[in-house]
Amino acid sequence: MTDPRLEAFKRLLDIMDELREKCPWDSKQTFESLRCLTIEETYELTDAILAQNPTEMRGELGDLMLHLVFYSKIADEKGQFNITDVLNGICEKLIRRHPHIFSTTQVNDDEDVKVNWEKIKLKEGKNKTVLGGVPQSLPALVKAYRIQDKAHGVGFDWNDPELVWDKVKEEMAEFKAEMDKNSAKKEEEFGDLLFALVNYARHLHIHPEDALEKTNRKFIKRFQYIENQAIANGKSIADLSLDEMENLWQEAKSTSIG
Repeated sequence: MTDPRLEAFKRLLDIMDELREKCPWDSKQTFESLRCLTIEETYELTDAILAQNPTEMRGELGDLMLHLVFYSKIADEKGQFNITDVLNGICEKLIRRHPHIFSTTQVNDDEDVKVNWEKIKLKEGKNKTVLGGVPQSLPALVKAYRIQDKAHGVGFDWNDPELVWDKVKEEMAEFKAEMDKNSAKKEEEFGDLLFALVNYARHLHIHPEDALEKTNRKFIKRFQYIENQAIANGKSIADLSLDEMENLWQEAKSTSIG
């Protein structure tokens, strides 16, 4: 009996071959022209994940899958690699980096797995340094989390979250001191404070990017409530006093908006 997963994947590959040959738009695309589109598709997937919408997730995953096949098709045309190379490559990497599954290495928990993963990557020589694999173009909040996580993977980390919280308080005091002096160092100290907060969140198993995005969405919904209430009363939000806006904000909170 044919595996339906293989049939579906072959169907996508066949469609891609035909589009690349016959469609004026698809035939013009390059690695560079697809790059920003791929970034956009990735963000659309994250929106669907945060909205907990499985139907949207399925669609966005399909869009991303198309992009992966598209890149592989272009590379195949250039004689660089093909989809078979891509799939075999990730299979071999997964086997190599999971010796606790495919070899005799023993692990106690998921933390051991992460530590082994980073050590194996260093041995492979893909990255010359522990932090060499952190993409430079990552958003700063995500990058801070990944930097700290990778440092943790080689043992450079606190074991007690309370010690991390002490560091947050230390950085907060340093930032406040520079603010009081109106020093040029206040930006640097604010960055240090944010970095310490990201580290504390990581120790609490909170991803700061997810937490901040949820707060962004909550703020938008509550602010839109204020706008809508102003319109309902024949006003613009700019016509409201700060006290009026605050009262409507509290209304939004009390009705669990956001």
